[in-house]
Amino acid sequence: MNWINNETYIVINTPAAFNYTECLIFLNRSKQEVLHQIKDGYLYKLLQVDGQNILCKIGYQSNCIKVEFPIHAPSERVLEKIVQYICEWFDLERNLHSFYEMAQKDKILLPLVKKYYGLRIIGMPDLFEALVWAIIGQQINLTFAYTLKRRFVEQFGECLTFEGESYWLFPTSERIAAIQVDDLRSLQFTARKSEYIINIAKIMTNGQLTKEKLLQQEDFLESKNFLMSIRGVGARTADYVLMKCIQDPTSFPIADVGLHNALKNQLALNRKPTVEEIKNISTHWKEWEAYATFYLWRSLYDETI
Repeated sequence: MNWINNETYIVINTPAAFNYTECLIFLNRSKQEVLHQIKDGYLYKLLQVDGQNILCKIGYQSNCIKVEFPIHAPSERVLEKIVQYICEWFDLERNLHSFYEMAQKDKILLPLVKKYYGLRIIGMPDLFEALVWAIIGQQINLTFAYTLKRRFVEQFGECLTFEGESYWLFPTSERIAAIQVDDLRSLQFTARKSEYIINIAKIMTNGQLTKEKLLQQEDFLESKNFLMSIRGVGARTADYVLMKCIQDPTSFPIADVGLHNALKNQLALNRKPTVEEIKNISTHWKEWEAYATFYLWRSLYDETI
C-alpha cells in the first residue's frame, strides 16, 4: 500500500472502490462502542505499537486516508505498523472487481452493491479481540453484546485521556489470563463464556495460539478446524474470526442470525431462510461469501440511520 509521511500526518492512498462514508456508517452502528469514536467525520482510534499508545485521528480527503496524530508524531517504524493496521482494518489491499462482477449477476446482491459501493469489510486485526468479541456475541442480541464488551474493556483495558475524552485499548490476553471466572461473572458474563475467554487468553499468552500460526495453516478448512479445536469456538465463531481477522473472503458464517435476518428482509419472506435454502441462494457467491455476508449485514443498519 502506497503511503506518504508528511511528518505531522500520513496519507494512505486508497483503491478506487473505497467508500469512507459507508465504512464510518458501519463503525458507528452502536453508541456503546468503546474502541473508537467518530466526531465530525473523523475516526479516533487508540493503537498500541511497540509499547507506545498512539492516538490516531483518521479522516478522508482527495481519495486518500489522512491520519493525524494529536498527541505526538510516531517514528517511521511505528508509522509503518500503523499503516499496516489501517490497511487490514479497512481491507484496503483487496481488489473487489471480481466481487462486483459476480454481484451484478445476483438478484440479492445487485441492489446492495449499488447502494453500498466501496464498502469494505471492517476487520479486527487483533486475533484475541476477534475471538473474544465473537464469543461475547454468542446467543445474545447485538445491543447486549456491546454492553458486555464495554464493561470488559473499561474493566480490564488501558485508557488514555486527551482533551477530556477517554480512548481505550482492548485488554491484552496477558491481562485476561490472570483473572478469574468470577471477575467476568460480575460483569454479567455467563460462567461458560467466562471460562472460554480466560482459556483463550491463556493459550494465546503461552503461544499455543497466535495469528501467525493461524495464517500458516494450509487452507481455509485447516484454519477453521484449528480454531474449532479451542473450547468455545464452534463453526460460526471460527467463520467469523477467519472473516474479520484473517480476512479470508471465502469465510461464510452461514449460521449467523444477522445474515438470516438480512436475507429474510431482502427476499421479503415471512420467516428466516433455512441453512439449506441459504446454501442454494449463495451458490453464485463462491470465493466471495464473506463480502456477500458483510453487505447483507450492512443492509440491517438502514433502519437505524
